[in-house]
Amino acid sequence: MNKVKVARLISEHRKKLGITQRELAEKLHVSGKSVSKWECGKGLPDVSLMLDLCEIFGVTVNELLSGEKIDMEN
Repeated sequence: MNKVKVARLISEHRKKLGITQRELAEKLHVSGKSVSKWECGKGLPDVSLMLDLCEIFGVTVNELLSGEKIDMEN
């Protein structure tokens, strides 16, 4: 798992949704500092948050953990 790729995915998807770090944090019941750490690659979301984060972003757990879109057609 590449923290930098995961960080980039979280940041990009949050921005696509047009929400702030604080708004994402509120949806997940974590601090804004937690989201900031994720987006800087200094930490990863807790496992207990993964499904909620995937639902918010519309990605799979595999995509979140790999930090990139996975093409399922091949």
